[in-house]
Amino acid sequence: MPKLFSDPEAIAEDIIRDVGTNLVVGLPLGLGKANHVVNALYARAAAEPSIKLTLFSALTLEKPRPSSLLERRFIGPVIDRLFGGYPDLAYAGALHAGKLPPNVEVIEFFFLAGKWLRVPPAQQHYISANYTHASAYLLSRGLNVVTQLVAKRVVDGETRYSLSCNTDTSLDILRARREGRASFRLIGQVNSELPFMPGAGDLPADEFSAVLDSPATDFPLFAPPAEPVSDTKYAIGLHAASLVPDGGTLQIGIGQVGDALAQGLIVRHRDNAQFHAIMKRLAPGTEPAEGGPFSKGLYGVSEMLIEAFLGLIDAGILKREVDGATLHGAFFLGPKSFYRALREMPAEQLARIQMMPVSFTNQLYGDEHAKRHARLDARFVNTAMMATLMGAAVSDGLEDGQVISGVGGQYNFVAQAFELEGARSILALESTRQAGRKTLSNMRWNYGHQTIPRHLRDAFITEYGVADVRGKSDAETIAAMLAITDSRFQDELAKVAKDAGKLPKGFDIPRSHRENYPERIAMALKPAREAGLLPIFPFGSDFDAVEQRLIPALQLLREAQRTPLNLPGLLWQGMTQPPDGANLECLARLGLDTPTTFAERAYRALVNAALARSGGK
Repeated sequence: MPKLFSDPEAIAEDIIRDVGTNLVVGLPLGLGKANHVVNALYARAAAEPSIKLTLFSALTLEKPRPSSLLERRFIGPVIDRLFGGYPDLAYAGALHAGKLPPNVEVIEFFFLAGKWLRVPPAQQHYISANYTHASAYLLSRGLNVVTQLVAKRVVDGETRYSLSCNTDTSLDILRARREGRASFRLIGQVNSELPFMPGAGDLPADEFSAVLDSPATDFPLFAPPAEPVSDTKYAIGLHAASLVPDGGTLQIGIGQVGDALAQGLIVRHRDNAQFHAIMKRLAPGTEPAEGGPFSKGLYGVSEMLIEAFLGLIDAGILKREVDGATLHGAFFLGPKSFYRALREMPAEQLARIQMMPVSFTNQLYGDEHAKRHARLDARFVNTAMMATLMGAAVSDGLEDGQVISGVGGQYNFVAQAFELEGARSILALESTRQAGRKTLSNMRWNYGHQTIPRHLRDAFITEYGVADVRGKSDAETIAAMLAITDSRFQDELAKVAKDAGKLPKGFDIPRSHRENYPERIAMALKPAREAGLLPIFPFGSDFDAVEQRLIPALQLLREAQRTPLNLPGLLWQGMTQPPDGANLECLARLGLDTPTTFAERAYRALVNAALARSGGK
């Protein structure tokens, strides 16, 4: 049986006494980190240079850091409410401050998006790895400790612990230990909010060397609130929803596109006529490749289990069973409502959600025949930052070598799509991005970094449509990618392709794809937005009603700031039109109901006008 501890310093001392002063510690990706244990080990290493501590991890979670006055006033109370009791990871703060002790090394293979840009120690110690290779890299470095957040259950006097949110690499390295290929101490930290997930991650107590279990070290789970789904994301999600066949298999990557896709599938299933009407406005002259409701249903197999999957289960869409499960996942992360839904789910329903190792979800190796039989007509939907006209995808880094996030499982799923009969890889991206006050195209002729090479090009989606480029020639691929490019950049990109001899000189972009402008997307989705079919938070929100009214207004104001000529009009409108009762409540939420400084008076006017223009909803 494991040793039980109530004090983090005591469990750290026990680890060092047993393992020694050369600690190679595996921390699960994201939610599953045993924060108190990790912080106690870090504190010992920081105080004792004789201890060498290597932390191998991914997706270090950090509380948001607002910068501007409006950001601080809006998000500050949200941070206190949602993350107030979450213990910060000490090594992350030291890394940001450039104060990591020389005897401590932090190695990650996936970053929280954008959080470690221009932080040299983090960038230098990043390992570029497919998710399925991470456990092997960890073992090759002499892993001797694994710390993990766990759920606890006592049944008939027997204590069991669930790996819950992170079976991903943990189950793979535990298998290596059973097979004699690894030797490490498994250390658990009990968390009362963590759902106890049945299946392969439900472990007997004797798998653990030590467990930290105390009310004093219990803490609220990291729970990032759902982000609002924009028109652009909804357009992308709806196009993706038109490619998913009934009776098929679904994987969804990280981000709002997943929420938009799931809501698109729900509209397609519950109100098929409305779905077709939306698609007709969104993509005139085309019919959805897959447009009917789901009688057979879908089976989910995804490295990340997101709240949207629960929405698909509730809607009766995710219902095709494989070995008694409708969904196989490897890790999860989401808002408080998501964790609560898993904790309170009836046992028979929860049993149909099985947490598995990433070696199961992300690849075909191991019981390949059964996986091929189960993963019918699979659609692997992931996001990219940029794409080239010849079909390469840029998803994780910049051309100067700076890493934004990581490869994660994207390559795994793209490769899987080419190995499974009837499967498709779908890479989604917004057609443009903002760089300060300048709008740039995310469709590039070429780029100095690639995540997915062009020889694995398959299907790309922007808000303007679908480019099916699998098996197409370079010229055909370029033409298809131009068709889903923002029209402000089409001619320039087409000229580059022609000058390079990759597109015929006489090629013209069809008239039907010459209206690729944001205004067209907004107009196409407006009736469905007004009918409540495409809510800004399709699966609920941890933001209260006033905050939900403020979000569109603050987004409008942020966009206006990129074009300074718009600000005087907003300022004048806000100063001359007094706020109504609901908008006054929003201003009070930001502390702008009784402004006392010039800056507060200006912000009050701008927010007041933005609330009026956004409709406060």
